Amino acid sequence: MSGMVFEDIRVFDGSASLPFPAQVRVEGNRITAVATAGTPSLAHPGDTVYACGGATLMPGLVEAHAHLSWPSSVERFVPGMSLPTEELVLTTARNARILLDHGFTSAYSAGALNKRVEVALAEQINSGGMPGPRLVASSIERTPPVAEDEQALSAGEVDEHGKGPDAVRAFVRGCAAMGARSVKFLLSGEDALQPGASQLLLYTEAEARAAGDAAREHGVWLAAHAQAAEAVKMALRNGFRVLYHCTYADDEALDMLAAARDDIFVAPAIGIIQATLEANPPPHFDMSHMKRSAAEVKALQQKLIPALRARGVRILPGGDYGFPFNPNGRNARDLALFVELFGYSPAEALHAATALGGELMGMGHELGRIATGYLADLLIVDGDPCQDVTLLQDKQRLLGIMKDGRFHKTPAGFLQAVAA
Repeated sequence: MSGMVFEDIRVFDGSASLPFPAQVRVEGNRITAVATAGTPSLAHPGDTVYACGGATLMPGLVEAHAHLSWPSSVERFVPGMSLPTEELVLTTARNARILLDHGFTSAYSAGALNKRVEVALAEQINSGGMPGPRLVASSIERTPPVAEDEQALSAGEVDEHGKGPDAVRAFVRGCAAMGARSVKFLLSGEDALQPGASQLLLYTEAEARAAGDAAREHGVWLAAHAQAAEAVKMALRNGFRVLYHCTYADDEALDMLAAARDDIFVAPAIGIIQATLEANPPPHFDMSHMKRSAAEVKALQQKLIPALRARGVRILPGGDYGFPFNPNGRNARDLALFVELFGYSPAEALHAATALGGELMGMGHELGRIATGYLADLLIVDGDPCQDVTLLQDKQRLLGIMKDGRFHKTPAGFLQAVAA
């Protein structure tokens, strides 16, 4: 089988090491060889050879906190969070393409606005029916029912969404049956929506235990919106794999996170925090309480994330994109915020978004690195993002985007030749 070879490139291989001159060969959907510059050409007869002019070749990015059905994007502003079903489905598909356009070849869902829209989207992407990243699909984010939900449940309008351990088990079972791979629970509230809510636990220990038991039984992963320290501890005691935010984690929670570091991931979602602080809402929309909360969260996370890193906890970028003031497509901004606020070097931030992202996707042995045998999810970048990670916020600097060995964006202007 003929393949393709990238020459005259600098390779960021997904580790935290700086780029090095190299050549890389791809055949089918896999990387078949990596060699340092100056060694004999990797090209086989019939291979297409791309002379890349010193650009950087790196693994595709992984979005760890994807909300593809959150409607706003860099291409289309949507003032609210509610769309008719038909528009929601099409917008979700559009956002999947937008993420891929911006170099995110994989995405781990943190919840959807519709029960099955992401599952259907993943099926379409996997079958080649539409462009989009590799997707760990989720369903709706589960919150405990309020009075109107319980009324709707009795009328048959809301499925498997009651209170108590049995209802929680039924919800996880239903998500698994429809094809979701991750199930997200809001274990605590959110100050940005209601002052003081971040400290409120929304589930009992028995309900969280039921979620963990059901997830193990049905082979799905659990994710938690966990702001309060007690919510973090509840998630860890009950087998939750991805913990979002963790803002108010106390010393006991930090010790528990460190003890579970080989089994869990933390994504602080700093993008939405910075976007909230920078937002300029219209006069009729009061964001003052949201901004106060965001300032507190930012200050706490600037202490929390370095402490977790020092204990070996895997921290991932992913900033709750899809809100009107934090649109889908801006996702690479999280990398710069990791550098500016959390003390990462650009290479360390890229390592988190590539190699650690591959581990998050459950594919750490074949995704997120440039190495022989790994999947060919690749970006060709104009410039060196290990010197300036903000380059990745400009999709025009992404000269080539490859997913699964096929170009989503074919590099233009590179010298191409067919090896004899």
